[in-house]
Amino acid sequence: MIASDPDNPELTDDEIAGLRPFTEALPALAESLKRGPGRPKLDKTLEPVTLHLDRAVVEHFRAQGADWRKRMARVLAKAAS
Repeated sequence: MIASDPDNPELTDDEIAGLRPFTEALPALAESLKRGPGRPKLDKTLEPVTLHLDRAVVEHFRAQGADWRKRMARVLAKAAS
């Protein structure tokens, strides 16, 4: 099928011999794409916890919008300081 596709001609032996690895052909781009496994570490990490709260408290924060957990965390942080 490759022979019948004019937009994707088969490579010649000379073209194959001249190919270079991506990291050698475009080193700056290859370097910019490097990253470590997983997402970057945060400066201030969060501690996952399981917490049982009164239903009325949770409903109060949920009624204020989608980021209710962040608001609850701010209220708790303020109370702890």
